Amino acid sequence: MRVVLYGKAFGSDYDELMRDLLRLLKESSAEIVVYEPFLKDIKHCFDADVEYSFLKESDDIRDKADMMFSFGGDGTILDSLPIIRDSGVPVLGINTGNLGFLSSVSPKETCEAVRNIIEGNYEIEQRSLIKINDKNNIFGGINYALNEISICRKDNGSLVVVNVFIDDMLLNTYWADGIILATPTGSTAYSMSVGGPIMTPNADSFLITPIAAHNLSVRPVVIPNKSKVKIKVDGRCDSFALGLDSRIMLVDKSLEIEVEKADFCFNMIKMPNKNFFETIRKKLMWGNDWRN
Repeated sequence: MRVVLYGKAFGSDYDELMRDLLRLLKESSAEIVVYEPFLKDIKHCFDADVEYSFLKESDDIRDKADMMFSFGGDGTILDSLPIIRDSGVPVLGINTGNLGFLSSVSPKETCEAVRNIIEGNYEIEQRSLIKINDKNNIFGGINYALNEISICRKDNGSLVVVNVFIDDMLLNTYWADGIILATPTGSTAYSMSVGGPIMTPNADSFLITPIAAHNLSVRPVVIPNKSKVKIKVDGRCDSFALGLDSRIMLVDKSLEIEVEKADFCFNMIKMPNKNFFETIRKKLMWGNDWRN
């Protein structure tokens, strides 16, 4: 078993967690691979007899690892997408960040989760990706997102006018700050924060959620993920912000955006005692007694 350790920042509060994890991996004869920029945060946790190799961002992860352990929050997992690409390498999210819908394994659960993985006691959950047909190579070939594609106004006071077509049929013209096209995974992210519904991860759907629509009767719409979406932006501004998860570019409003489901998935490692409904109950504090 070859395991990549990946993260963006790692506080000293989690040093003991990392040391315990490294001991477990060493005892199981796993090959340890460290994402090179992450090494500076965790190098002091390695005992002298623990061997490891490096993963560079330019490397093909398929040649280096069988799975990735991501330390951080959901944003850290999103940032791993340009490394994972279409490799199918599954990711375990260890939550050393904040809310953590994707990074659902808490620090205190980490060693138990790793033991389960060593014993083969885990599941792979496939998460749909959404992509733009990026003929202009705006995003350098990483033209897909795990959470959402967003179309937003620039940093000024003018609304954008967003014309949305589903399979060449006009859905609506949105006068708004923008719109979000979310995957089921992304339904608990940006889309949820602007009033979109929550979808289960295995739903065969995408979600179109307006951002501060001028017309109050406009509501989110769920569409089949086999649909093809075209977006044409109008309005007073000559450009708009196009986002794929946390990657954002300013593009000319003359650009027509074509959106569809990607032909590969992002694989998440899921513990057998975890389920989506438990996660959202816990993270959103559903069922808490409001009287206390």
